[in-house]
Amino acid sequence: MTMAFKRFFGGRREMDMTQGSVIKTILVFAFPLLVGNLFQQFYNMVDTWVIGQAGLTEAFAAVGNVGPIINMVIGFFVGLSGGTGVVISQFYGAKDYKRVHDAVHTAIAVTLVMGVICTVVGVVFTPYFLNWIFRGESAEIYAYGYQYLSIYFAGIIGMMIYNMASGILRAVGDSSRPFYFLVVSSLVNVVLDFVFVFAFDMAAAGVALATIIAQFVSAFLSVLALLKNETCIKLIIKDIKICKNVLFKIIKIGFPAGLQMAITAFSNIFVQSYIAGVNGNETHILGGWNAYSKIDMFMFLPVQSIALAVTTFVGQNVGVGNYKRARQGTYKAMLLSLCITGTLIVLTMTFSEYLVRFFIDDEGIVTCGRTLLLWLSPFYILPCVNQIFAASLRGMGNSTAPMLIMLSSFVGFRQVYLYIVSSKISNELLPIAFSYPCGWFVCACTISIYFFFYKPKKNKVLDG
Repeated sequence: MTMAFKRFFGGRREMDMTQGSVIKTILVFAFPLLVGNLFQQFYNMVDTWVIGQAGLTEAFAAVGNVGPIINMVIGFFVGLSGGTGVVISQFYGAKDYKRVHDAVHTAIAVTLVMGVICTVVGVVFTPYFLNWIFRGESAEIYAYGYQYLSIYFAGIIGMMIYNMASGILRAVGDSSRPFYFLVVSSLVNVVLDFVFVFAFDMAAAGVALATIIAQFVSAFLSVLALLKNETCIKLIIKDIKICKNVLFKIIKIGFPAGLQMAITAFSNIFVQSYIAGVNGNETHILGGWNAYSKIDMFMFLPVQSIALAVTTFVGQNVGVGNYKRARQGTYKAMLLSLCITGTLIVLTMTFSEYLVRFFIDDEGIVTCGRTLLLWLSPFYILPCVNQIFAASLRGMGNSTAPMLIMLSSFVGFRQVYLYIVSSKISNELLPIAFSYPCGWFVCACTISIYFFFYKPKKNKVLDG
């Protein structure tokens, strides 16, 4: 038992992406990410499903529609941890193990500081966030949303620690252990969902508590893997401190990505407010949007997993100066994501009603959710272009351009679209919802043009 423990947590699981088959390397790395993300979305989906099966219609609408608030905080930190992964992958590709060590300990120190800040800010600003989304129109939905958010933010540091620690592991090619940790936390979350909602009748508060406990489990396992590691990413408690030089490099790449994700998520709060203001039954519309959003997350999983693989792949190859192989990986990853997403589009449109009805058997909600799926699903080809090219640019150390392009498309263009459509054309569900595919289209065109004309200079991340 002791030997098995040491092999699992301390064994070498790095992957050198600078040699071998491009497509095989990306697939081997991306597959555990995909399955792990499936489990993560599975337990997020179970949160909603359990509430729906309990017949709590208002709680169902509330829990699903506070997602943009959570994603705003998560998005910024995921972007920052992604910047850490790029820096570490490039240092690792260049065999600069001293600076890998410095980056690991700087990243953990920053995570602890930001965890405290996000907890305080999230709890304090929860009422304001909810007012933006629900416009104060439903006191019961607001109350459930407050229960869920306040508890979630109180334990958000667990999510942050897991994301940073797993990002460090992935940066050196280890995508398997983060997957195993997610499986364990997913199972914990599912069991606790049923206990807290059905046994203790805790509704939204119960699924929030189950989620943060599960996240602390995955955080503990990830940190343990770093503590017991026998390689250059080994975590040594006394070495946890901020190295200014490395922090600057992490911020240079991670801050633009994090800012873009946070602002995009923040803008989605306003999208939610437009959805809440759509003509019709508020509970049906918000519930339908919630069900659609859960399925939307699954649609994004393959391209998100492949994009993470691309960032690490490009980062390691840039670290050794092999830009040709980096671009080859980008194009092959793009083809792979288009094929997988195209298959998912066909399946989603074919089984749209059953997918929505899985969450809740309310005819009004099912009608709204199914309508959204049928009309929006064909456009999921566009995010493949956005995500893969953005991931490749970040792997090359260019995080600013994807940030500006995505903010212009997902925030600037989308908000202008929503204002014009809602006030001048139609305040119905579909015209408002089409702000998403329209934003994806603008982004896909812009980032494609930029990527094809982009000529990366000498890798500045490794300088200094």
